[in-house]
Amino acid sequence: MSILTRACLALALTSALGVASATTVGEMHRSTTTPTAAMRDASHSNSLAITVWYPAVEGAKEEPLDMGSPGHPLFIAGHAAQDAAFAPGRHPVVLLSHGFGGTARMMSWFGTELARAGYVVVSVNHPGNNGMGPMTAAGAAMWWERAEDLKAAFAAVRKDGVIAAHIDPTRLGVAGFSAGGFTAFLLAGARADIPHLKAFCDSHPDDGVCKPQKEAPDISGPALFHKAYDDPAIKAQIAHAADDHSIPAVKAVFTLAPALVQAIAPDSFVRIHVPTAIVVGDNDKVAEPVTNADIAVKAIAGATITRLPGVGHYDFLSTCTGAAKATVPICADVTVSQAQTHAEALAKAKALFGATL
Repeated sequence: MSILTRACLALALTSALGVASATTVGEMHRSTTTPTAAMRDASHSNSLAITVWYPAVEGAKEEPLDMGSPGHPLFIAGHAAQDAAFAPGRHPVVLLSHGFGGTARMMSWFGTELARAGYVVVSVNHPGNNGMGPMTAAGAAMWWERAEDLKAAFAAVRKDGVIAAHIDPTRLGVAGFSAGGFTAFLLAGARADIPHLKAFCDSHPDDGVCKPQKEAPDISGPALFHKAYDDPAIKAQIAHAADDHSIPAVKAVFTLAPALVQAIAPDSFVRIHVPTAIVVGDNDKVAEPVTNADIAVKAIAGATITRLPGVGHYDFLSTCTGAAKATVPICADVTVSQAQTHAEALAKAKALFGATL
């Protein structure tokens, strides 16, 4: 039975399963801690910021989630009602990881629309690797800790006095963009492999993942190997890189332009036993599909891939405004309709999660 057929059957059972579309989306903010957050964060805070989007009661007033100065947004990121009451029932959960140097808010175009489709979406700002504060070498280098961030966030919402009563933790999916795709693969069972990435970049220095990244060129690319991993504190954490960072309850994996696939032990992809869907742009020069998504789709049993013509890496961010295209370097790379790209990506995500959660 195809994913699409199963999705249709799942939608027919929404009243029984509690997966019902919502007319209003809410947004809540929470926080928790992780053992390495202070090491990664520039201010040495151990706090992990959590954003939750969810089906809200009808009539709650949504507000724009635009990013930029008031009246002059750089990114259009969707709408949500702040701290609105939850819609009745228990809803399936999707854990969402942003890309290198991104934020939860940057992925709210995706998170809010999944919430509108009936899911509770839990995202975080990965410490030392998000656009809300200074990027750090530890935050950039310790990618496996991204999975631990979402595990901590999932644990926190399961204990939260407001949220816990409205989620069904047994119906759990994971999703991620770019480095967040790597995060999603780890949450589903794959294992990190630093030596494999180093060997790959030594022999492929011009690969998009191996070159310095626009978001933080001084702490990415070769710097990860020639400086960051010589730091004694980071060296001590490397012993845990290849640990099992998965959540056994995960039932589906969805990734957008996954990056750092070369940082995953090739033989560990067989640990992913759940339906997996990947969406990529065929014009991606950052997480080039041939060395990232194509590797994953071949290694994960039953995985599917959708290639979007003309789409680049940053097309999967929130919608760039004209002002952003003139002033934000990553937006200058966007040349096709982000609205169409987002719609196609969301359709694939809803089909996957509708069939599995």
